[in-house]
Amino acid sequence: MNSHPPSSTLHPRRILVRGVNWLGDAVMTTPALLRLREKFPDAHIALLTPEKLADLWVNHPAVDGTIPFASGENLFGVAKKLEPANFDLALVLPNSPRSALEVFLARIPQRIGYARPWRNFFLTQTVASRPEAVKMHKRSAAEINHLVAADVSRQQTSVSRVLTNSATGAHQIHEYLHLIAAVGANPEPLAPQLFVTPEEVEATRKKFGLEGISGPVFGLNPGAEYGPAKRWPVERFIAAAQQIQSKTNCLWLLFGGKNDEATTTQIQSATGNRQSAINLAGQTTLRELMALLKLCRVVLTNDTGPMHVAAALGTPVVALFGSTSPELTGPGLPGDPRHHLLKSNAVCSPCFLRECPIDFRCMKGIEVERVVEAVLAAWS
Repeated sequence: MNSHPPSSTLHPRRILVRGVNWLGDAVMTTPALLRLREKFPDAHIALLTPEKLADLWVNHPAVDGTIPFASGENLFGVAKKLEPANFDLALVLPNSPRSALEVFLARIPQRIGYARPWRNFFLTQTVASRPEAVKMHKRSAAEINHLVAADVSRQQTSVSRVLTNSATGAHQIHEYLHLIAAVGANPEPLAPQLFVTPEEVEATRKKFGLEGISGPVFGLNPGAEYGPAKRWPVERFIAAAQQIQSKTNCLWLLFGGKNDEATTTQIQSATGNRQSAINLAGQTTLRELMALLKLCRVVLTNDTGPMHVAAALGTPVVALFGSTSPELTGPGLPGDPRHHLLKSNAVCSPCFLRECPIDFRCMKGIEVERVVEAVLAAWS
């Protein structure tokens, strides 16, 4: 499938980027998209994206337009949407066979993506994995129990540590940068970037009654769509929020989806009245969420999509990592000192599981006091 001219010598006029399917992953593609725009400033760049993420790209300088598709939409229907646009180059960011098949069926002449099983036939150029790439290995319960049993001394002292995103080549943003380097774009990392206008921020502030607030506005995001293994215990969020509020007189904005409403209601009730916390779970559009995260002075969050959104909007983040790895998916540009990442020394972390098969020591090892210190340091 490599009989075509090297893609780095091409001069595409119309480029399709097949986007990724999750909010946090989509934010981590923005450095690659910005580098692609830098390489082809006059090309029309369109993003094929799940419709739930389409508004993420409003006002984004790397993208001229989006082609949304619905969850569960027929493969051939998606391909049919692409044909009238006459794209001459497609860059496929996901690793799935379906994403490569979509652009194949749309008859886009140049189709570039990572070499992966069951899809290479559909691409005109495959890109080998980076030598520095780190695969996310899901540990089995047996493997976790073996690690814990072999490390009894640390089992008694699972305490947290504060990290920064180390500036190594392991981070996920490098996966996307390496792929767009196949068309001659610069693979040097940039900070993930999203954009909201001052008018959006002010309209959202007015809609949710946030005018005339005297103290600082902090964000708190206690959920994680991936699963409970990524969620710090709610009673610890409550304790941290209470202590931080007493020290700063902040107003907490509580973020989340519909499934997080019970958790955010519990936090709001324990934190105080509406002058202390406003429960916004399930009440915001994606653009409103972005505007509110931009408004916050600091956001306390699990490792989840809004964590990446906040950092990409320039808001300092305090992020708690348990089953996942800050080295791979930390917020912002690796090495950015504005963000404070907390992780325990649990030997089984990261396991990349949705649910903990033992005693949740990775998250329980992150102390309330360390979180309070990190939020105050990020705010100052």
